[in-house]
Formats: sequence, structure tokens, C-alpha cells
Amino acid sequence: MIPSLRQQYNHQFTEEKYKAYIKDLEAVFPGQLEFRVAETPVFIPRLFWEKVHTACEAIIDTINTTEYHEQSNKAIPAQLRVPGEEGRPTFIAFDFGICLSEQGDLEPQLIEMQGFPTMFAWQVIQPEIHHKHFEWQDGFSVYRSGYNREQYTQLLRDIIIGGSQPENVILLEIFPETQKTRVDFFATEELIGIKTVCLTKLIQHGRELFYEDKGRRIKIERIYNRLIFDDLLHQSPEVQEKGRLMMQDLDVTWVPHPNWFYRLSKFTLPFIDHPYVPWTRFLNQVEVLPEDLENYVVKPLFSFAGQGVIIDVTKEAIEAIADPENWIIQKKVLYAAVIQTPDEPAKCEIRIFYFWPPGADRPIPVNNLSRLSKGKMIGVRYNQDKTWVGGSFCLFER
Repeated sequence: MIPSLRQQYNHQFTEEKYKAYIKDLEAVFPGQLEFRVAETPVFIPRLFWEKVHTACEAIIDTINTTEYHEQSNKAIPAQLRVPGEEGRPTFIAFDFGICLSEQGDLEPQLIEMQGFPTMFAWQVIQPEIHHKHFEWQDGFSVYRSGYNREQYTQLLRDIIIGGSQPENVILLEIFPETQKTRVDFFATEELIGIKTVCLTKLIQHGRELFYEDKGRRIKIERIYNRLIFDDLLHQSPEVQEKGRLMMQDLDVTWVPHPNWFYRLSKFTLPFIDHPYVPWTRFLNQVEVLPEDLENYVVKPLFSFAGQGVIIDVTKEAIEAIADPENWIIQKKVLYAAVIQTPDEPAKCEIRIFYFWPPGADRPIPVNNLSRLSKGKMIGVRYNQDKTWVGGSFCLFER
């Protein structure tokens, strides 16, 4: 991304440094780091960030309207609609692939977006440990909007905890000890001071929820929601039955409210017209399929982590889809292999974290993560036999 910094970093890189870095990362929460961590951060020049920022702000302009809110009502499956929704998403994550324009310039292309949390706490810890082992160039930061570690952590705490006491706020997941991202749950507990609670451990009395900790029954006032319904629907009938309590009118505040998982998602993409957002349509609204289907990808609306995505699209595969209203067809984004590594170059996707500060008119960018790949799919599960791939972070030129 910045050739001089890339050359310098690769020249100074050693396997010994990397192993020491990973050893320190794994020691933070022993046994909890399950995904591969990439050997390098991604250096983002100022001009590229401006392109990303412009796209994010244009999308926010579109979704931050009464019209979009009304349109996105249909994005929420009726059986999964949760009462008590507030009028704004507390968190938005934008995923961009790093691509080349027709003119050969670096440009971002939106892959998807989500009104749902991601590795917000872990992305405080990982860069700091990396910085202990590798030299950073002056004038670069993982944070945006002028934030630093303390300000970022305080904003995250303010949004999640609000006016409650930390013990009355929980991080909610389904079997959190089995989730690949569980290292972030531990990081959240450490940075924010709240407990992680499994859905199956919730105790309900009327409209109130409780959890037990060291023999005490504690009332839940706010839920930092990390539970995805798609995951819940793959659980046993007993667990799914327990999950029905989420659709009840409970005396809790959701952070973020589960409905935003659907309102801001792949469902949003057909509404966006921007140079850095690829052509996207709901599959059931496409009257004539493109002739060059090899240049398109088909995605289910209601799945996560790349599951169910059809990359090698054929007419037969599309015709076999029973519920096309729940799928999108999108012009394929061609990631550019722009991250030079000791063997083959890597492709990259960056995720920008937007938080909505209490009382603000709109959300702001605050932090990021990145994922490097040398395969067809971006994501740590798809590059098991590669190096210089996996989870990382961006350093932005100030």
C-alpha cells in the first residue's frame, strides 16, 4: 500500500520476531486465540483512507433517513423481530476490499456492512502487542477521528454500559466458549468490566432477566449483543426454545438492538449508488440474468462469516435457490494482490468501525481490523496452509 514502508517492514521482519509476537498474543488470554494472526499490518496512505471515508459517509447519508428505516423493515424476518428497538444503530462495520480501478489506481470496494459488533476490544490489544515487537513509522495510527486508546475505550464503555453499573450489563452469546472470536469476549471483559453470559444461562422472571455470578442473582439492565440468530437456528431444539425469550418485550436495553443486524447488512447494498459500492440487486428483482455470471457472486442475506456464498455462479445454481427474495446478486469484487510478502502477494479486506456517540447526530469512524488472504475467500478459515494471511489491523497515515 505504501511501497517504502512495505519494503522496510519486510526487510526488518524475522520469523523470530513473529513467533515472539504470537507468543505474547496467546499469553494475554491463554487458550482463547483460535484464529491465525497475520505477520503484518496494512499501511493505508492518506488518499486511500479519504476514498474509504467518502464511501462510508455517503452510505450513512442514505441509511440515516426515515425512508430507509421504513424500507429496511422488510429486512427483518417476522419470526425474528425483537421488540424495543431504538432509532439508531450504535455500531456499524464497513468491509472494503482493496482493489484496482480501471486506471490502475488503488480503490476500495464495499463488500458488505453490518449493524453489529465485531472485534472492538481485541483490536485495542493486538496492535499494542505488535508494536512491542515491530517498529512503527511515526505519523501512523490504528485510530480515526483523532481518538487514542483511552478515548476509544472510554467511548466503547460509554456506549455499552450507559448509565448502568457494569455488573448489570452483560455480553450475550450462545456457547461463548466455542466461538472462534471468543478472545474478543475476554478482551471486552477486561477493558469494559462486564461479564460474558451464555443465552442458556439467562434467568427470566416476567419481563426481567437475571444471571448468576458467584452465587448472586444479578439483574440485567443492558445487553451487549453478540448473538447472531443464524447461529441460534443451528442449535438444538432446547436451545432454540430458550432463544425465544429474545423475541419478548423485555425490560432491557439492547446494545446494539438485534434488529440492526438485519437492517444494516447485505440487504442495504442494493440501495447504495456509489463508485466504491459494487452493483448489487435482490435476486428476485433481476428479470434477466447477466450473461457473464462468472463476474458475479450470489450471497444469502441471512448468514455470516461467508457461509452459503456462491462464488462460481451458474444459471443452474441460481435456479436451484428456493427463496431468491432472501439472496442478492453482486458484481464480483476483484481483490488486488497488493500486499507484498516473502512468497506470493496477499489480498486484503479492511473493516472500519463506526461508533455512534451518545447525543451525536451521526456515527464516526474510530478503529479497524484487516484480514489478509491468498485464496478465493477472505477470512481466517480459508487460508489454513498459507503464511502472511489472517487477522490483522491497519495503520493509517495521519
